[in-house]
Amino acid sequence: MKTLLKGGTVVSGTKAVAADVLMENGKILAVEPGIEEEKADVIDVTGRLLFPGFIDAHTHFDLHVAGTVTADDFESGTRAALAGGTTMIIDFATQYQGESLHQALNNWHKKADGNASCDYGFHLAVSDWNQSVSEELDTIVSEGVTSFKLYMTYDEMYMADKKIYQILKRLKEAGGIAGVHCENKGIIEALIEEEKANGNFSVNAHKKTRPAPVEAEAAGRLLKIAQVADCPVIIVHLSSEAGYKEIAYARERGQKVYVETCPQYLIFNEDVYDLPGFEGSKYVISPTIKKESDRQKLWELLKTDQIQTVSTDHCSFTTAQKAAGREDFTKIPNGMPGVEARPALVYSFGVKQNGLTVEQMCRLLSENPAKLYGVYPRKGVIAPGSDADLVVFNPDAKWTMSVDNQVARVDYCPFEGISVEGKAELVFLGGRLAAENGEVLLEKTGAYVARNRPMEIS
Repeated sequence: MKTLLKGGTVVSGTKAVAADVLMENGKILAVEPGIEEEKADVIDVTGRLLFPGFIDAHTHFDLHVAGTVTADDFESGTRAALAGGTTMIIDFATQYQGESLHQALNNWHKKADGNASCDYGFHLAVSDWNQSVSEELDTIVSEGVTSFKLYMTYDEMYMADKKIYQILKRLKEAGGIAGVHCENKGIIEALIEEEKANGNFSVNAHKKTRPAPVEAEAAGRLLKIAQVADCPVIIVHLSSEAGYKEIAYARERGQKVYVETCPQYLIFNEDVYDLPGFEGSKYVISPTIKKESDRQKLWELLKTDQIQTVSTDHCSFTTAQKAAGREDFTKIPNGMPGVEARPALVYSFGVKQNGLTVEQMCRLLSENPAKLYGVYPRKGVIAPGSDADLVVFNPDAKWTMSVDNQVARVDYCPFEGISVEGKAELVFLGGRLAAENGEVLLEKTGAYVARNRPMEIS
């Protein structure tokens, strides 16, 4: 059966135009004004924005970390994604010490396959670099995993400069790209020792041990390594103006640097770590949420197209799991939920309040991640031949975010009580109505998506 969406405004990365959308068998057949199709199920979407299905390229589902496992696995996490209008996620398949890349990939397939309610792909987070792993890269990329994650901090994932250089060189040869978590491990460790020596084991010590220069130093060092390796890189979850200055400097040198930020850095400032009691633990993430001036700078960078994607870094823990660090802030599992909130937050705070255009929102949440992570034009655009993944977005909906109306499997909402405008009213996955007004209608119908090599984006 064909489905015809009539009367809406189709949004792309370059324009928003009045057009109807006809789809059948999981694909878009036509996008043009005045489509008439007698044998179609017609849905009136007058007054609605039609976005390509949103892509969240930074999630951590069913991740074993900090002595526990994230609250959201692929079943609950992808349901939450779909409820908010995200039709594809890219999760981090983590290679643990002693594993091959294929072992890591297989481990994540076991977690996700048959459990996902939206489409999904994997980045590979590399922790054990050796000759055997290096030789795997060509095969891994040819099989559809074209992006990789490197960490400049965390004992179990840390990559020294030599290995970062070697990996970047091999990725350039193999046709992949690396996203890098930029924080200076040594400075963090020294600052933690200082805070504890001063008797500060509370939540607010977290921000004191990861100030902006920690991100900036690591970003600057990474970008000089990438300059020598002569390859592009992605700075993930940028949180500070100081970090961006290093990126701007690299771009002035002629380097290609892609940048991601997250809603939490756009909505909050570091005052969340001074909330009474243990409330601040809900916002213990790394990199930390920074100062108000950093928050404002990130919005400015988004408006001027200096940041290419907004993802969530969804890494959820319950309040009971967070409580493991009640007596020692370093034992608080780092991470927070956000996969279902992102589209409404970006529309409400970005388009309605901070001057983003709907075309920019499309680029940040759909088109750019599709290009950067190798699924464009299959996804990321509403065009004939593309997957029929669409979000019918109601720009006039006004509602309040709360734990009571979220799908994620976590007992708090970090955006509790925040009033927003705009909501994913209808979400189509492969041409089928999969979610409506935050309620998931189709479960576990998501498919694994093998990806092509990255496309260059501006």
